[in-house]
Amino acid sequence: MPGRTPLPAPAAGAIVAILAALVLAADQFTKHLALESLPYQQTVPVLGDFLVFYLTRNSGAAFSLGAGVTWVFTIVLSAVAVVIGYLAVRQVRSRWWAVILGLLLGGVLGNLADRLLREPGFAVGHVVDFIHTPWMMPAIYNVADIFIVTMMCSVAILVLSGLRLDGTRERRTANAES
Repeated sequence: MPGRTPLPAPAAGAIVAILAALVLAADQFTKHLALESLPYQQTVPVLGDFLVFYLTRNSGAAFSLGAGVTWVFTIVLSAVAVVIGYLAVRQVRSRWWAVILGLLLGGVLGNLADRLLREPGFAVGHVVDFIHTPWMMPAIYNVADIFIVTMMCSVAILVLSGLRLDGTRERRTANAES
């Protein structure tokens, strides 16, 4: 079965940009709602212990690691956003890669917006977290985090399946000597 025709560069870039904007908007909207309606650092059961809202601000990364070096996360998120943007414009021709990188970029931009624009100040802002699933993990996270984690898993799947950014597949050669 022949592969699909590669996406034209403008189409790939548009997919990445549109999906990134949608995820960024969803992330920032849900953070706005959380800040407006949830009590700070108080448990609000939504579905018993399955889903709990717990509004907090995180100066670090996952599990509050690196809380004293918030500016490093700002630099890393900025670099990731630039790399994804570069790949979207110059190399991505695969529909799968365009979708996954668009959703990943949206998550990255959601947390980057917090780092740049939220208290305590520019480039050292704290990320708003409010989703807690105690049965799954002790972390408290947000919509951007969900997209970052799931899309990084998706990137791993695409890499392991041999799908290249341009939409071609790596040829697997059977080695008869082994």
